[in-house]
Amino acid sequence: MEMWHIWLIVALVFFILEIFTTGIAVICFSFGAIGSCIAALCGGNINWQVIIFAIVTLLSFIFIRPMLIKLFYKKGKNEIKTNADALIGRKGIVSEAINPATGEGRVKVDGDDWKAVSADEQPIEMGARVEILKLDSVIVTVKRLDA
Repeated sequence: MEMWHIWLIVALVFFILEIFTTGIAVICFSFGAIGSCIAALCGGNINWQVIIFAIVTLLSFIFIRPMLIKLFYKKGKNEIKTNADALIGRKGIVSEAINPATGEGRVKVDGDDWKAVSADEQPIEMGARVEILKLDSVIVTVKRLDA
């Protein structure tokens, strides 16, 4: 078996391993093995093949991996909001008038009652519909939806 066959098999093994792992890292070794396979086909000795494997793998980690991560792991794509993040953007009803001067006010969202402040620092009367803009600890910042 010639050396380029071995490098090609190594590249395929790394590629298959990448399918079963996360993080897009193992495929960089596959790129390095492909580089070594090409070096072997061009008649390079084993020392050059190993050097090319190391260099191509390193360059793959530096340049190709970040591009692949941006391509396959887009922010917000297929992202499921949970816990407090799921609260932002939800609609609720003011259950206790929001008074910016005293800092009092509460909003009911999905059966939960939250301490609330107004985003524009204007009072919001009880029963008004609001949208949650921000969550700071246990205090939600809201804006009025209906005039």
